[in-house]
Amino acid sequence: MTTTIDSGQKLHLVFGGELQNLDGVHFRDVKNLDIVGIFPDYASAQTAWKAKAQSTVDSAQTRYFIVHLHRLLES
Repeated sequence: MTTTIDSGQKLHLVFGGELQNLDGVHFRDVKNLDIVGIFPDYASAQTAWKAKAQSTVDSAQTRYFIVHLHRLLES
């Protein structure tokens, strides 16, 4: 049985941290991930993601991601 939740919101999570290597998405220290925040739409999440990504440009192994929370909640 699948429950569908349609809140009208398209929530997105922005987070990041230092990767162990550039070949995958395995974080060096999960306890110290940078949770930027949860945003009500993709555009605002992308703005936050871009600002964090640009602020860490000197750290080649630091990556930030956008997670489509609304897709997880809809399944």
